[in-house]
Amino acid sequence: MDLIDDLKNISESIPKQIKHIETEEATKTALIMPFISALGYNLFDPTEVVPEFTCDVGTKKGEKVDYAIMKDGKPTLLIECKQCNSDLDKEHASQLFRYFAANTPAKFAILTNGINYRFFTDIDKPNIMDNKPFLEINMCELKELEVKELKKFTKDKFDPNEISKIASELKYINEMKKIIQKEINDPSEDFVKFMAKKVYKKPITEKVRLKFTGITKTAMNQIIKDQVSARLKSALDAASTNSDTSDTKSKEEESKTVNNDTKKIITTEDEWEGYYIVKAILHEIIDADRVLIKDTLSYCAVNLDNTIKPICRLRFNTKQKYIGLFDKNKKEEKIPIENIKDIYNYSERLKDTIKFYDKS
Repeated sequence: MDLIDDLKNISESIPKQIKHIETEEATKTALIMPFISALGYNLFDPTEVVPEFTCDVGTKKGEKVDYAIMKDGKPTLLIECKQCNSDLDKEHASQLFRYFAANTPAKFAILTNGINYRFFTDIDKPNIMDNKPFLEINMCELKELEVKELKKFTKDKFDPNEISKIASELKYINEMKKIIQKEINDPSEDFVKFMAKKVYKKPITEKVRLKFTGITKTAMNQIIKDQVSARLKSALDAASTNSDTSDTKSKEEESKTVNNDTKKIITTEDEWEGYYIVKAILHEIIDADRVLIKDTLSYCAVNLDNTIKPICRLRFNTKQKYIGLFDKNKKEEKIPIENIKDIYNYSERLKDTIKFYDKS
């Protein structure tokens, strides 16, 4: 089983288990140990994983870190665990900070509550753990690029020197993404002034700044919408091309394509394409802006206006893909599909679902 499949299994188990987890030990057993195992390490082999690893640092004797990943008899990755409902922003990874300061072999550390995993190293100062992580993984919102970086920590691929080379870049990318997202949601005064000066040649008074705050936010949101529209057009063009050339492909080539596409599914790439296809189909009878997407751990929902009007469910988290279609009683029928473009075969049923809602 591939890493992404193991991670998805853990991710899907979190909502079921979290309400029963009340302690740090339970968090380790239910969430963190499966994560370590997914990375390929044998939890029962002390040459690979040492629980309650002892850290003797200066006058501090007998302090323990929850887990140490070992390589050639030395710790290379330390893991400090917190209870699953802990806020990692308020938790102190004291043992990890002190252990780094002791100039020990381990140059990487993870602070986790079983849901969020924060990866640290010593980019700013040698042997002193950075205050900010260079990589963050949210198990409830797995993302393709993050999982790609996480693969570097698997047993077969773990190379501390190689990770050190890219950790700095990852850290700054991570921080810049947060800044950009914040500016999109709530443009800062400095950012608004910076943008306004690019297009407005008069003095930026307080009244002008307030006006451009709304303009800046609108402009950035329109950029995002334009990108989504471009992805929609690309997906539809690709679907059309595939349809035109499918007759010339051998069954063996089609099978390889489907299998390869399935292996590449990591987060929502296929789900977005499926959503775009549904939206394009329904654009013939309704305003496409009414067709909304809402992703969940088990499936990707496509709804009309809100979550109480499901149009279909894209069940792409397993090797066999399914599209869930609804009748007028909102009863779902799961239909296996071989390729995402097969959604076009159910155009009339999707349109009928809209008619059910618009009649009521």
